[in-house]
Amino acid sequence: MATYCSNIELLPEDCVCSILSYLSPAEACTFSLVSPTLHSAADSDTVWKSFLPSNYEDIVSRAVNPLPLLQFSHHHKQLFQALSHPLPLDSGNKIFKLDKSSGKISYILSATELSIAWSQDTNYWTWTQTPESRFSMVAELRTVNWLQIEGKMRTGELTARTTYGAYLIMKVSSNRAYGLDSAPAEVSVAIGDKVVQRGKAYLCQKEEKKRMMERLMYGNRSHMLGNQEQENISVPLKRQDDDGWMEIQIGEFFTGDTDQEINITLMEVGYHFKAGLIVQGIHVRPTH
Repeated sequence: MATYCSNIELLPEDCVCSILSYLSPAEACTFSLVSPTLHSAADSDTVWKSFLPSNYEDIVSRAVNPLPLLQFSHHHKQLFQALSHPLPLDSGNKIFKLDKSSGKISYILSATELSIAWSQDTNYWTWTQTPESRFSMVAELRTVNWLQIEGKMRTGELTARTTYGAYLIMKVSSNRAYGLDSAPAEVSVAIGDKVVQRGKAYLCQKEEKKRMMERLMYGNRSHMLGNQEQENISVPLKRQDDDGWMEIQIGEFFTGDTDQEINITLMEVGYHFKAGLIVQGIHVRPTH
């Protein structure tokens, strides 16, 4: 490492900047600590502009409050740092964020950006505000026997050649939920006209008493079906940022190099009534 750094310091600064541009933001920060020469190159606008999305000016223009970001228009490291915090876009219906270490893009689509079957019929869904949500409105299921939630975006909005995961951000009402664990929902991710991943997921964690009854009543049948099918059914888990919400993994996909439509779908059509699901949105983020 020491020999390599000594050699790279002999190069003109513009050459050093070009080399560092191929690293990650975290690696560039590490190099900036090695010597004053590398610090100057690693902090340069040339290097940090390469870590920004090619459409960063459009992203800034779509921000709910773009003015604080405009002061960094010629200071790319500071702009990168600002974009590594959640940034509301498109009238607050989406949240954009860059990963601090890798520079990869993530998005959260609000419930208002999703296609939810019968969501405009107040007999089935209620749109309400909750202080725990990142968005102004969330969708709460009143009662329905056909649940279908669909989110769409394009691979060109994300980082190219990157594996992403799609997650439904949700929680369950504490006083009026029922039927959410009666049958697993079908989940899928399609790129263009090709389904790249398909699976199943429960909409809430089953109570221990209910699991015990199922083991007693259907234990032999479950054994005949095999444990692998059971293990492949996703369940809601606490989100890593501990924001009080749960998430269900819908699937993973690879962005590649071409711009194609991504279709993220959760559907439960068991024709039994269910209620109490609260939907905040869909989180699309790089897998690590």
